[in-house]
Amino acid sequence: MATLFLRNSPFPHIHRYLLSSPKSYPSFPSSTIRIRIRPLASSKMGGSEITEEASESKEENVNVKKKIFVAGATGNTGKRVVEQLLSKGFSVKAGVRNLEKAKTSLPNDNPSLQIVQADVTEGSAKLAEAIGDDSDAVICATGFRPGWDLTAPWKVDNFGTVNLVEACRKLGVNRFILISSILVNGAAMGQLFNPAYIFLNVFGLTLVAKLQAEQYIRKSGINYTIVRPGGLRNDPPTGNVIMEPEDTLYEGTISRDQVAEVAVESLVHLESSFKVVEIVSRTDAPKRSYKDLFGSIRQG
Repeated sequence: MATLFLRNSPFPHIHRYLLSSPKSYPSFPSSTIRIRIRPLASSKMGGSEITEEASESKEENVNVKKKIFVAGATGNTGKRVVEQLLSKGFSVKAGVRNLEKAKTSLPNDNPSLQIVQADVTEGSAKLAEAIGDDSDAVICATGFRPGWDLTAPWKVDNFGTVNLVEACRKLGVNRFILISSILVNGAAMGQLFNPAYIFLNVFGLTLVAKLQAEQYIRKSGINYTIVRPGGLRNDPPTGNVIMEPEDTLYEGTISRDQVAEVAVESLVHLESSFKVVEIVSRTDAPKRSYKDLFGSIRQG
């Protein structure tokens, strides 16, 4: 079943067909960092388990005077992340490639917002300068622009994400949120013939590039949350969020507003630490708190 929606897809009609026309497809079985102690979600490592030590009251006040760096802040999802962070009282450092575009797409009268030039393809040293030593966490909402440059997904979704992680390691920033995609591990899920998996990988193996970036994050030692949304919609939410473990969902859509909300809420709830979550929305889904949603997912 096809469910994935490519950001700014040059073929929107194809994607709408893929998202709305369920079909059956054959399945194949799956064959020393310097850390600055400023955690937004404190955790204690014990073997392969993580024991949470903060109280719920600390979770609720965790955003006080925290500054979050957002990569891809002028994108369709990134600008929503910025807006929601500001509405929840965070300070935001918006990393953008085009400062002129940022002036028209981001609020320019908010003292809690700082806009800086940052291109994830230019290496970790420049990114570290942009992130600065005053950022407490990084949210990566980047995505390559669709086109015929088949190296673009690797430059942005793979190497660009790795550059951000390395910049965090240099600075001692120990919280990283990545907005990725469902079906990144489609081959292992038996979804090789899912049209969305095929279509997106035509553009330079986009999903493979994202998956390898995810694997890099998970081995980095940084406290991560990887958010894998289904097909992205620009319209307001029409249902409640469904959250599942990694490599579970292969259909469904979700509003970008809800994707941004999940990314921001992951900063607040300790239950999101060291987890990969997949999200879609459905009108018949019950309303659940994010503490409950994140708490229902096991750590990877």
